[in-house]
Amino acid sequence: MAGGQRQRRRRAGGRVLLPALLLGLCWRAAAERLRYTIPEELGRGSLVGPLARDLGLSPADLPARKLRLASAANRQLQYFTVSGESGNLYVSERLDREEMCGEAASCSVSFEALVQNPLNVFHVEVAIQDINDNSPRFLRDNFYLEINELTSPGARFAVGLAEDADVGSNSLQGYELEANGYFTVEVKESPDGSKFAELVLRRALDREREPSLRLVLTALDGGDPPRSGTAQLCINVTDANDNAPVFAQDRYRATLREDTPPGSIVLNVSASDADAGTNALITYGFGETPSKLLQKFVMDAESGLITLQEALDFEDMRSFSLTVEARDRGGLLAHCKVEVEVLDVNDNAPEITMLSVSSPVPEDVPAGTVVALLNVNDRDSGVNGEVSCELSGEAPLSLVKSSGGSYKVVTASALDREQAAEHRVTVVARDQGRPSLSSSTALVLEVSDVNDNAPVFEEAAYSAYVAENNAAGAPILRVLARDPDAGTNGRVSYWLAGGSADVAAYVSVEARSGALYAQRSFDYEQCREFAVVVRAQDGGEPARSSTATVRVFVLDRNDNAPRVLWPAPEAGGRVPGSAPALEPFEVVPRSAESGYLVAKVVAVDADAGRNAWLSYELVQAAEPALFRVGLHSGEVRTARAVSERDAAKQRLVAVVKDHGQPALSATATLHVVLAESLQEALPELSERAAGAESAAELQFYLLRYSVSEELPKGSFVGDVAKDLGLQLPALRDRGVRVVSESRTQYFALLGKTGHLVTAERIDREQLCRLVEKCVLRCEVLVEGEMNIYGIEVEIVDINDNVPSFRQAEKELRISETSAPGSRFPLAEAHDPDSGPNSVQSYELSGDEHFSLAVQTGPGGDQRPELVLAKALDREEAAFHELVLRASDGGEPARTGTARIRVAVLDANDNAPVFSQAEYTVRVPEDVPVGSTLVIVTATDADEGLNGHVEYSFHKISGRAPDIIKLDSETGEIFLKECLDFEEFSSLDLEVQARDGGDLSNMAKVTITVTDVNDNAPEISVRSSLSEISEDSPAGAVVALLHVQDRDSGPNGEVRCSISEKIPFRLEKSFENYYRVVTSRELDREQVSEYNVTVRATDGGSPALWSSAVLWLRVLDVNDNAPVFAEARYSARVPENNAAGALVLRVRAWDADWGQNARVRYRLGEGRVRGAPLTSYVSVEAETGALYALRSFDYEEVREVGLWVRAEDGGAPALSSNVSVRLVIVDENDNAPQVLYPPAAPLAAGAGWAGVELAPRSAEPGALVAKVVAVDADAGQNAWLSYELAKATEPGLFRVGLHSGEVRTARFPLARDAARQSLVVVVKDHGRPALSATATLTVVLAESVAELLAELGSAASAAAPGEPAGSLTRWLVLAVAAVSCLFLAFLLLLLALRLRRWRRSQLLAAGSGALRGVPASHFVGIDGVRAFLHSYSHEVSLTADSRKSQLRFSGASCCDTLPARPPPDEPAPLLGEDPAAPPVSPNDRPFSVTLSSTASLPFPRRVLLRSA
Repeated sequence: MAGGQRQRRRRAGGRVLLPALLLGLCWRAAAERLRYTIPEELGRGSLVGPLARDLGLSPADLPARKLRLASAANRQLQYFTVSGESGNLYVSERLDREEMCGEAASCSVSFEALVQNPLNVFHVEVAIQDINDNSPRFLRDNFYLEINELTSPGARFAVGLAEDADVGSNSLQGYELEANGYFTVEVKESPDGSKFAELVLRRALDREREPSLRLVLTALDGGDPPRSGTAQLCINVTDANDNAPVFAQDRYRATLREDTPPGSIVLNVSASDADAGTNALITYGFGETPSKLLQKFVMDAESGLITLQEALDFEDMRSFSLTVEARDRGGLLAHCKVEVEVLDVNDNAPEITMLSVSSPVPEDVPAGTVVALLNVNDRDSGVNGEVSCELSGEAPLSLVKSSGGSYKVVTASALDREQAAEHRVTVVARDQGRPSLSSSTALVLEVSDVNDNAPVFEEAAYSAYVAENNAAGAPILRVLARDPDAGTNGRVSYWLAGGSADVAAYVSVEARSGALYAQRSFDYEQCREFAVVVRAQDGGEPARSSTATVRVFVLDRNDNAPRVLWPAPEAGGRVPGSAPALEPFEVVPRSAESGYLVAKVVAVDADAGRNAWLSYELVQAAEPALFRVGLHSGEVRTARAVSERDAAKQRLVAVVKDHGQPALSATATLHVVLAESLQEALPELSERAAGAESAAELQFYLLRYSVSEELPKGSFVGDVAKDLGLQLPALRDRGVRVVSESRTQYFALLGKTGHLVTAERIDREQLCRLVEKCVLRCEVLVEGEMNIYGIEVEIVDINDNVPSFRQAEKELRISETSAPGSRFPLAEAHDPDSGPNSVQSYELSGDEHFSLAVQTGPGGDQRPELVLAKALDREEAAFHELVLRASDGGEPARTGTARIRVAVLDANDNAPVFSQAEYTVRVPEDVPVGSTLVIVTATDADEGLNGHVEYSFHKISGRAPDIIKLDSETGEIFLKECLDFEEFSSLDLEVQARDGGDLSNMAKVTITVTDVNDNAPEISVRSSLSEISEDSPAGAVVALLHVQDRDSGPNGEVRCSISEKIPFRLEKSFENYYRVVTSRELDREQVSEYNVTVRATDGGSPALWSSAVLWLRVLDVNDNAPVFAEARYSARVPENNAAGALVLRVRAWDADWGQNARVRYRLGEGRVRGAPLTSYVSVEAETGALYALRSFDYEEVREVGLWVRAEDGGAPALSSNVSVRLVIVDENDNAPQVLYPPAAPLAAGAGWAGVELAPRSAEPGALVAKVVAVDADAGQNAWLSYELAKATEPGLFRVGLHSGEVRTARFPLARDAARQSLVVVVKDHGRPALSATATLTVVLAESVAELLAELGSAASAAAPGEPAGSLTRWLVLAVAAVSCLFLAFLLLLLALRLRRWRRSQLLAAGSGALRGVPASHFVGIDGVRAFLHSYSHEVSLTADSRKSQLRFSGASCCDTLPARPPPDEPAPLLGEDPAAPPVSPNDRPFSVTLSSTASLPFPRRVLLRSA
């Protein structure tokens, strides 16, 4: 019931306050101007502010109120529009502050917001905040200044003014000047506030060092990031005559060949004067220089050209030092040194002096033995004087360099006299000049012999063939042992050292010649071979020897005639004068057929081989056709059948011949009787014997012999007597003699021996010059027998003639172009001997270029041919001496020689040869026209027309033909036009030398032009970046530059540099390429763009330079998180704010650029009193404006803490957080609430809700009652004051202004009504103040009985139909209930105190952390004044004994119980206390307020109220 009364009072209060609140809001809105601030350049549709909310309009009211904008100037309305749905103010057109407001310091747009129903007007002003969107700009891009170089430091010069359309801090703030060593800039401010730059000279200028300056003046504003504008300052430094001439070099050096002709240019000195105009005109001359030097050189006063006057001699003076002066028109003087170095020309050949020679040298000297000392000297110097020596010729000698120019000739290896008894070498000394000069001297070294070689036989084993029947003392063969040693060491003696048994009886050896002789005649039939060991021993000390074995083979001669065994020789004839005898005979029947074997002749030959081969021949027969004899078998057979007419007796004579040379023979006589039986044959035999003596027959025999020519007279030819079967005594008797048809009798027959011997010396070549086989014929006539025997003697050739040539010397003419393999016929050698003794072979010696080939002619003759084995070279050898040797086959062989001289005919086979393969000359580019640059020289080894050389250009390109010219005869190259190093630094030519035979050769000529420093370096940007990311690592390549200086040498050596104040450096890449790389990490937030100036300076004097500027913009990288303007934000928000109201604006700045700097805002997660934070507050993502999404109630939430996150637009995004504390500011929106006395019930008769008893004897100031009220507001809005607004007796009672105590103001009077009605007004101190009323009924009575009687009468009057006992019953029940409750309370309070004391020992540390429950959950009990004596106690209890709270009011004058926690105990900001357990309805705490008065023993009223 009590709860329902409280709700009704609230609704009644609300109806009273709402109109007043609306009226107050409307009044404030009409009186105030709404102001918004936005930056310029916002996009269309950007939010300006929640206009409707700020005007106190809810979205639901907008259709009815018809919010719109109006302005006297329609131009203002084009920028903004208001949303009809949300009531938010938006930008409708791009805002440009500079266009809208120009240069005004502040810019705003004003208009009115109109609402209807009711009609009202609101003034709205939108301030346009400037952003830095304009860069400073100079009125001109270039400013030109002329400043004299003598201007004193400190001078000031005004430069251009820059403009910036922005205002405030975004406007122009200052100037910066490019770093330099001369000027700084100071910022001055004019009276109108504009800033201008003033150039200040800090260091003296020097026009010669810096004739002009180009500086970049930068104007900067104060924006973030700052913007800038640049202008170029072109400062021209005017000249003053303050510089003396300066030579390009302090010391000039020139080199001249000593053969440089007079008139040649030495060099050109060059001095420059840094001044300009006439101050820079210079004249040249020699300073203090000896007159001897002045005779050599002359100088041109205008050009500084030094020319040679007299010829130079390196050997006389190697260098000259000249002093040269340069004087300008102002009289200033400069000096330099000119050093002329004379270059040696190789005009002196080396000189060789033989100091000592040791000759002869024993061949056994060790390697390294010094055999000669010599000295080499060359008067030239340098390379021309560097001499190298070598030995020409093949010899085991070498040169070893000693100290200075001395050399030692030493043996390189062991000497061998047997190979070379003399060494001829040529010592050649050659210098290193071009062309090289040389000299030579011959060194002859004889080698003396040492006995280091044993004799060596030509053959290890010899074979000799000796025909039998040789004469005693006949030579067998000649052994030859050679000893390479000389003199006595090489003299060889021969001895028999052994062999077959008793060999000394067979042969002997001649000690000197090694000839072996037969000691006796050999007989093949007795000894066919034997061995002889011959020792050869030299005459050295000790002697050396060697042996050789000679095998002697006895050759069979045909010295044995065949011997007939059958028929017996005696049967073949008889001795003349002896008696006839019966000869053997053979019987052949007449019936014998052809082929019938008659007999067989059997013969043998004691010789061997061919000499023993026998053949049979029938030489005589009575019937030649009847018989035949086998050629080899000797069988006599019938050749046909025997006829009747054949004689009965047949005599056959068969000749048996061997095959020797000459052939020997024997005869066999066979008698054949043709008879059928022996009886028939006998008569025939007797008849033959009778007639034998009377027959006169002539016998003829042929004997053949062979004999060597040139045998002495009386040499044995053959045993004729033996061969003819004649007895020696019969020779004389029968008159045997030799007859011949020739005039010269060459043979004779010795009567004593029967031997045929030579009667004259026989020369086969004379007798048989053209006959291969020479045979002499003679006959042996046996006069007694009338027999004649033919003899053929073959003259065997011996090697008694030497081969000879018709011409002992012959000259051949062969062209040097003849191809190897060419053949040239040679004359044949002639040898009268025949067979093996004739010419058998040819040998050629003397030169490796030729060899010998022998062709066999059709007749078997040998024809020598000269074969070209190696190509000829007339220039290497014009003649070749050869020896042709012809050898026969005799033993020993004989030879004949012919000398052949080959003259090599010249052919054009040599091209001209230049003295140098490459000619190099260096000339300055200012060498005068007509000067000789170089002379090329070529020689041709050919002769005549083939050796005549002419010169021409073979390869010449570009403008070279117009610049230089070549003399075709002398090879001189001279200048036709001026040289220009910048056009070409060198000329590469190929000069051709051609001889008369059309052969040519090339030489390369390089003419290097030396430079004068007249070109500044050139910088080419091959590749560059215009943008670079700021996170690029150190070393990132920004640009690739190519630096080139067309000059050369020091003039072309370029040094590049950049400023050290910027984060870039230069790295040399390749040759003349440079890379501009970052030297450290970039930071766009510090510098957003760079102008990198690369300066290139050459090494000339004076140095020239050039520069290139690289503009580089630094691209942003999201490397900066947004940064809030404040570390933390706090805002005070009045409660009951409109939903959507702007609470505050957080602002975060991101130092990045573009999308990376675009900041968006969002709320962090959280809860407020269990509800999501986003249901209370929202933040606009783009602007950071925080809006309240609902109306705050201070009584529910006093403070809200939240986090706002600012996140940029980078990838990945960076963010930062800031804490925002929203303090809810209390407004007076709650009227005071009266707790006591309670409101009267609405039903009839409810006026007895609160009755107070006042005795009539009460004194003034006696406490009657106390009005208890609370205010849900805080602070001043909760301060309550009490006022008695209405009373039955106004002067009887008074109310405490702040305590609400109702006391008597005077003594009650009797006339005072017993029942007093008091109306107390309770007001707070808010604006506007809110109030509530309390009605109090006071009964003036002395006792309870009177009180009850009065109440009863009052009740009867109020409800006549209700019985009076009802009230009494209820009062008794109420008193009993209050008494019980009071007793229970006392017991509970005691228990709590005991429990608290006990737990304080255990939970002392935790008690401070206990948090109370808001007092709004408590129930108040009033009226126990007697117990507490005006003290108020508030006890908070929960079911959990660990959490309890007991509060005591400190003042007895304040009886107002607060309904909310005090300010120092705020409610949780973001929700319930997480450490506190949830409170169930059963555990809800309650509050007990006891009030007592000492004059009453019991409480007069007890009010229980459940929460």
